[in-house]
Amino acid sequence: MFEQMLVFAAADGNAIYWAVFSMLALGGVLGLILAVASKKFHVETDPRIEKIAEVLPNANCGACGLPGCVGYAEAIVEKGVAINLCAPGGKDAAAAIAQIMGVTAGASEPNFATCSCQKSGVADNYQYSGVRDCTAASVTALAGGVSACRFGCLGFGNCVAACPFGALEMVNGLPVVDEEKCTGCKQCVAACPRGLMRVDPESRVVFVQCKSKDKGAVAGKICEHACIACKKCEKECPFDAIHVIDNLAVIDYGKCKNCGKCVQVCPKGVIVTLRAERRERKKAREALSAQA
Repeated sequence: MFEQMLVFAAADGNAIYWAVFSMLALGGVLGLILAVASKKFHVETDPRIEKIAEVLPNANCGACGLPGCVGYAEAIVEKGVAINLCAPGGKDAAAAIAQIMGVTAGASEPNFATCSCQKSGVADNYQYSGVRDCTAASVTALAGGVSACRFGCLGFGNCVAACPFGALEMVNGLPVVDEEKCTGCKQCVAACPRGLMRVDPESRVVFVQCKSKDKGAVAGKICEHACIACKKCEKECPFDAIHVIDNLAVIDYGKCKNCGKCVQVCPKGVIVTLRAERRERKKAREALSAQA
């Protein structure tokens, strides 16, 4: 009996040995095949792609319209996409990319976010006790929404949470933009379920801060700063750049000259201008740049 057990043990040992040997041999063959395949199918990567990716801020915000910073770097090198599309990187990133690509950096105008809502004196329809999230509130809201204005800001700060640069904060239920920190990355635009956030170039200073498409009599009762579709702005504009469409004043920026006449005649303070604030900030930036 003991001798038979030794025979069985030896047989099992041989089986284990051959199993291990077979696995190692198979692994070696497969490794060799992969090594050969990697060399045969290897695609050379332009070293400029990696260099450009390194000078980008790696925010992966998508403001350039491409999938992340590496995607933008590849598009610059392989498709000749403009080098000044990175909003967070601004002119510094554009200059660095220009040096890598051996081209001249074009002018890059800063872009800033604004909120198209003033929500002044707007009452709530009911007390909301759900998830403190704008998207959740907009989906689960009853009778058109928590707020009496079904087009206005929900106030839970999805835009603030989405901003990777800390350029937004909620003040009295509305997002306020710090243009010293804002890079125009458009993450707040994507985060707002009601489409209230927008990003525009610095030179664009006149805005309609309302999204309500309710009839004027209704909108005026709901919000102190709601468009009432009176068309005074439309009649006053010397450039035919503003028209009331679906009970809401809409600016055609292809025609607008930032003259501000629409701002002056708007009886509800719906149309605003950031001309003075942006002019002062621009002067301050230019002064710092000159000192540097």
